[in-house]
Amino acid sequence: MAFNHLRPGQHDALRGISTGLMTDLLPMKPPPDPPATVLDRLTEARGRQDRLTHSEHLPARPARYANWPGDLRPEVVSAIEVTGIAQPWTHQAEAASLALNGQNVVIATGTASGKSLAYLAPVLSALLDGTEAPNGRGATCLYLSPTKALAADQIRRLGELRRAGGGTLDRVRPAAYDGDTPFQEREWVRQYASLVLTNPDMLHRGILPAHTRWASFLRALRFVVIDECHTYRGVFGSHVAQVLRRLRRLCARYGSEPVFLLASATSADPGRSAGRLTGLPVTEVTEDGSPRGETVFALWEPPLTELHGEQGAPVRRSATAEAADLLADLVLDRTRTVAFVRSRRGAELVSVIAQERLAEAAGPATARRVAAYRGGYLPEERRALERALHSGQLLGLAATSALELGVDVAGLDAVLLAGYPGTRASLWQQAGRAGRSGQGALAILIARDDPLDTYLVHHPDSLFRQPVESTVLDPDNPHVLAPHLCAAAAELPLTDPDLDLFGPSTALLLPQLESRGMLRKRAGGYFWTRRERAADAIDIRGSGGPPIRIVEADTGRLLGTVDTASAHTSVHTGAVHLHQGKTYLVRELDLEAAVALVEEADPPYSTVARDTTAITVLSTDSEVKWGEARLCFGSVEVTNQVVSFLRRRLITGEVLGETRLDLPPRTLRTRAVWWCVTDEQLDAAGLLPEELPGAAHAAEHASIGLLPLFATCDRWDIGGVSTPLHPDTGLPTVFVYDGHPGGAGFAERGYQRAREWLGATLDAITACECERGCPSCIQSPKCGNGNDPLDKAGSIRLLRLLLADTGVAAAAPTAPSA
Repeated sequence: MAFNHLRPGQHDALRGISTGLMTDLLPMKPPPDPPATVLDRLTEARGRQDRLTHSEHLPARPARYANWPGDLRPEVVSAIEVTGIAQPWTHQAEAASLALNGQNVVIATGTASGKSLAYLAPVLSALLDGTEAPNGRGATCLYLSPTKALAADQIRRLGELRRAGGGTLDRVRPAAYDGDTPFQEREWVRQYASLVLTNPDMLHRGILPAHTRWASFLRALRFVVIDECHTYRGVFGSHVAQVLRRLRRLCARYGSEPVFLLASATSADPGRSAGRLTGLPVTEVTEDGSPRGETVFALWEPPLTELHGEQGAPVRRSATAEAADLLADLVLDRTRTVAFVRSRRGAELVSVIAQERLAEAAGPATARRVAAYRGGYLPEERRALERALHSGQLLGLAATSALELGVDVAGLDAVLLAGYPGTRASLWQQAGRAGRSGQGALAILIARDDPLDTYLVHHPDSLFRQPVESTVLDPDNPHVLAPHLCAAAAELPLTDPDLDLFGPSTALLLPQLESRGMLRKRAGGYFWTRRERAADAIDIRGSGGPPIRIVEADTGRLLGTVDTASAHTSVHTGAVHLHQGKTYLVRELDLEAAVALVEEADPPYSTVARDTTAITVLSTDSEVKWGEARLCFGSVEVTNQVVSFLRRRLITGEVLGETRLDLPPRTLRTRAVWWCVTDEQLDAAGLLPEELPGAAHAAEHASIGLLPLFATCDRWDIGGVSTPLHPDTGLPTVFVYDGHPGGAGFAERGYQRAREWLGATLDAITACECERGCPSCIQSPKCGNGNDPLDKAGSIRLLRLLLADTGVAAAAPTAPSA
């Protein structure tokens, strides 16, 4: 990490904290004050009362207990009891019983509800049963997690249970198998491990293509555990769904039919989502029997500053700066706190700013009680930080979502969320990190200068009176399915029974793949025709195409990669690129070689790409009438070209200049939702022709900002186009499309919930206190036209006339309530 504004000695202080070397510690304050009292002190300090827009009080909930199922091995029950758990909670016992009875099950309960134990208990029991089988290898289990850190945490928990078992569980042999596993250990894992902990990437590239070497493991596979399954959404989730179908196919080849056990944050319809992910019927367990202390959840809006951004719009104080101040105050109050920040660089900045505040207020000893926690740290550094937070040595931690996914950190008093994390599921997952030992907890959502965040802090019912989202994924997306059919054919020839396994699109895609020379049909099925490995051509976390390598020009060191879809905007020649806290300038983007050459630098500006976008309607799959207006969903082709980039001064956002770029246009065939209004409607609403471009553009921006409230996506996963007269519709039209080939299900969800989505968009614009438009309502950080033209008043009139015949009440202009 490198921050040029750090004072001498702060690098050493950060390094000392990250390795757990802490001295001069203040005594802890037992017990913590009630969360409402802590919130009162925060709001009264420095005159912050006007920043609190709402506080929600969630009452405590008692625990509900049950008995473990009778067929659970006594050795497992005994080991669990030794760890201090006399009885399971009701949902743990229910999930274990279903799993032992051979049913696929998803456990969708709250944070710290013991989901790991709910699936580890039946898995360990089955693996012990398997060691007594006559086939030699015994039963096996495959554990999949989205991150290596989470797998490492599970290995630690398994170690605790094995030690608690006093040797009775030693026949269970767990092992990690990921990119960090030494090659000399991999053969042992293949031959002898009974519980293999890995990730979807390694399953896709390392295990399935080499299935003959994994034959004994797959033949004995009894369970597949999929942890944090709510993270598998969008295109990534669609890829993982096909990887799991390939796994099931190979298991059937070797004579096994594993039971799938899934763990998820609370979500809507988890059984259906888990079924789409696995391709199997899944029973859901959602009644949470774990106890919960009183929780106070506050919504917090940073104040407007004297700064002005693009087009002279007012700018709010950043959520990062606000989170750093609140973290410092909570640490001074000796309230053990984690601040969740959306980026690695943001987490480092919150940590550093909070340390500076604490050093000034209470001295260096107190400042050393704050640290950062993010992906990219060494495992031993992460474990030291977790131990220090758990013990009370650390009082404050600024973390990315790396700490959200199941890492065991108990005893927190408060959680700060620097910006809405994208879904209600993640919101409750992060907020649930506080109060994990049953005590009271304080959670504060700090709004970013963004339409969605601003809407949420002024519409608390959208958070506290709405169910969490269902996971959106589309395994039948042909752009996802086609390469996996090739990978499956390379593993085993594709035959007629595989048509049902991979979905209804398979029969249409196979002849196309044959005509392109990818597959060859023979009597035994469809065969892979190429010499290269089919799996290597699939980036399951990207959107297709080879990734662009980011290489340090002077050393040749590979810093990382970026997917081809975003390369034109993020690593074009002259772009400022951030990597692990360091700043680089892109010297050259070579698209043919798929490489961006960069050099370390410290420019006083950031860069923003400017582009032009055109959209063509290919087909309209569904359409509804809203009076004279129309709402449509279908397939589109988007042509985008990055034409220039702006240099913006850091902090103020002042534009320093624009540089032209010569990059080729890119086309994307995807799915979109769009709406049209008639000229007669515009005349009736008094919307003049010269106002229409700015009104439609503003409505497009705001609707993109609000769609993540209704579909599990980020605004960067979707795009939009608005036009006063579109050639395919012949009318003024606003499009919102999925930013992934073939679509990701986000636009379709927008079509399904259009009344609520566009109604919330109208509410967000009308409630914003700015006069002409700002980043909190109609301005977009990703606008290719420099947020010009935009017409806030016109967008309100346009959305009102669109929604007039839908039953959605037209919002009246109001000031945000306190």
